Amino acid sequence: QVQLVESGGGLVQAGGSLRLSCAASGRTFTSSSMGWFRQAPGKEREFVAAISWSGNTYYADSVKGRFTISRDNAKNTVSLQMNSLKPEDTAVYYCAADPTSRWYPSFQHDDYTYWGQGTQVTVSS
Repeated sequence: QVQLVESGGGLVQAGGSLRLSCAASGRTFTSSSMGWFRQAPGKEREFVAAISWSGNTYYADSVKGRFTISRDNAKNTVSLQMNSLKPEDTAVYYCAADPTSRWYPSFQHDDYTYWGQGTQVTVSS
């Protein structure tokens, strides 16, 4: 079992930055892929970024070059540094864990078994 708690959301102006963090509990963290997804009002949840146990990363095209995902296995945390934020980045951001040990992380929603409660990110224009 893995429990995930996100933090770091908030309100920021366009062009600004935010850093999201996700604290994980559970023995499987170090072998899990960790991902960030987001859901805007009236839209489906979409993939943002993911990092495998090996450190390989994968990003949605919409955030590539602006967002950076990282993990600290000693602290059981995963972070999402978000720069050059745009109003269209406004959404609830969810941290998720895929316990399957993969060399490259999955971007598929269904591969992620554990989910946090979400944190709101609002980018004003």
